[in-house]
Amino acid sequence: MTDTSPARSRLALAADLPLDEGLRLYQQVASHMAYAKVGLSLFVEHGPAAVAAFQRLGAQVFLDLKLHDIPNTVELAAARAGALGVSLLTVHAAGGEAMLRAAVRGAREGAHAKGHPAPRVLAVTVLTSMSAEDVSSVGLSGAPEEAALRLARLAVRAGVEGLVCSPREAESFRRELGPAPFLCTPGIRPAGAARGDQTRAETPSFAVRAGADLLVVGRPVYAAEDPLAAARELADEVSTA
Repeated sequence: MTDTSPARSRLALAADLPLDEGLRLYQQVASHMAYAKVGLSLFVEHGPAAVAAFQRLGAQVFLDLKLHDIPNTVELAAARAGALGVSLLTVHAAGGEAMLRAAVRGAREGAHAKGHPAPRVLAVTVLTSMSAEDVSSVGLSGAPEEAALRLARLAVRAGVEGLVCSPREAESFRRELGPAPFLCTPGIRPAGAARGDQTRAETPSFAVRAGADLLVVGRPVYAAEDPLAAARELADEVSTA
């Protein structure tokens, strides 16, 4: 796919749709969005075939499985993901340092065995759907931003290259952790868009100015009357920011 937008490499389509619909949608917006995010629903239904289908369209695949298990199990799963040639793979930072190290090791080994570049492992800190009350109810102390930063520090210490956080945490992550971690922000909503279940959502320009490297957008694109126009507007906002 020709890169017709300077912001293309910073936008991911969350293809949380039936596979055929997701593929058609990605073809529509690929000139503005380099990544296709294959999440749990698609992967549970179609497995590696979903990854391959988007790769055939030229997408960089963001495999969003949020692995969270004992280190050996996560290492094996990450190795299988690396062997698929995905670009990004998510794990839960709450799994702990040993699990995170195992994920990085497995992803690299699986990719190397198949001749692929190693995927960047992204540690999910605090889900963007979680409010302060939710964070407290699962036993994390402090505000969501404080809990997320603690988990981010742990992940970086474990050798994880990237972090998933809300746009609201990106600025403090940059300030505390420096320029190295690759920051991915879901919960992106253009001004005036419905927030749905994203309690800590922000606009694309907010996320970029806060230091985000990759913005993940789903409903504002696939629910739009004109998805291509919606993707173009997102890319324009990212470029301007």
